[in-house]
Amino acid sequence: MKFQKICVLGLGYIGLPTASTIATHGVRVVGVDVNPLVVNSLQNGHVHLYEPGLQELVDEALKSGNLVVSSQPEPADAFEIAVPTPFFDDKRADMTFVSSAAEAIVPHLRPGNLVLLESTSPPRTTVDLVVPILEKSGLKAGKDFFVAYSPERVLPGQILRELVENTRVVGGITPASAQAASDFYAIFVKGEIVQTDATTAEMVKLMENTYRDVNIAIANEFARLADRFGVDVWEAISLANRHPRVKILRPGPGVGGHCISVDPWFLVEAAPDLVNVIRAARQVNDSQPPFAAALVQRALGSLPGKRVAALGLAFKPDVDDLRESPAIEVVHLLLKAGAQVTVYEPFKTDFTIPGARTAETLSEAVGDADALLLLVGHSQLNGLDPAEVAKMTRARVAVDMVNGWQPAGWQAAGFDIYRLGVGSEHAS
Repeated sequence: MKFQKICVLGLGYIGLPTASTIATHGVRVVGVDVNPLVVNSLQNGHVHLYEPGLQELVDEALKSGNLVVSSQPEPADAFEIAVPTPFFDDKRADMTFVSSAAEAIVPHLRPGNLVLLESTSPPRTTVDLVVPILEKSGLKAGKDFFVAYSPERVLPGQILRELVENTRVVGGITPASAQAASDFYAIFVKGEIVQTDATTAEMVKLMENTYRDVNIAIANEFARLADRFGVDVWEAISLANRHPRVKILRPGPGVGGHCISVDPWFLVEAAPDLVNVIRAARQVNDSQPPFAAALVQRALGSLPGKRVAALGLAFKPDVDDLRESPAIEVVHLLLKAGAQVTVYEPFKTDFTIPGARTAETLSEAVGDADALLLLVGHSQLNGLDPAEVAKMTRARVAVDMVNGWQPAGWQAAGFDIYRLGVGSEHAS
């Protein structure tokens, strides 16, 4: 199948890189977003999110004339849905954005078109939700037009490379739909393109992230056990991983991001009677921020009135993505307990949390603090010189949630250092 024009709905962390990449491969692309701030920003050449190399890619796509940004879909050969799929407070998937995107395509759908869903979704979303909406056009899915699901499988911070190089799983509602989707990704994907059915493709994405969530949960439980038994969990993990068939992941203050912390709940919702391990892992990881906050309280003796400099708010190191970040939840818990918290996120220095003070620089964040709290292992935070930090602050308590700071150096600079997953017998 040949594509002369493509319409991408949703210009976030997946849609914008995909639309720009396709445009730089000589195909006309209409990038659509319902947020007027995003549309206006991109129309003026400004990227609204941080990803290494993305600004340059968008500049190239816009200058080529192949990428046009709009608030409304247009007729095209293929439509790609790359909108968010958050969840409600009760952990049920909120498919409002997917439904709205599919509805927006209906007036423009023509025979021979391809509709691709990339948004992470509960099993059977493509066939049970998207297809019925698209068939409001009067056309028959699988007969008059093609429908497929292909999950994004990229890592923030490496999106542009992995978008092109990673293996792509494409699932069609029919074999012909899977082939049409394969032709679409062949425009820019250098990795292997593997065909299956739509529901299997949906399941693959959820399985991948659930697998990681379960393994992080056991690492977080190991950290709690080590704390109780007087063990250094980081040393124990390093030693256990010397076994040729063991690869324990790193514990931390919780699990965030729009994938690992969300996707397992889609399986819990879809089959609540079959997901004992998956549900338990989610509960462990969701309860990790309170465990982290309790460590801060232990380090300070009490929290009311104490000044805490919270360093890092993103859900993972070296990105600006704050979606579902456990670091933010830790800050909320500290504020609720009466602490005075100053937050510093080097990749988004203007981000605010109600009740907390926002610092634009490290020195501003730590100046009057009673304790320094490392929540995210950003390279520039891990690499801080404790002797230099000691000159910036009166604080002499440091709490490390990610094993980013070498204890000896901080102790030599006069700090009492507390680390997640390190029992009292190994604290010094």
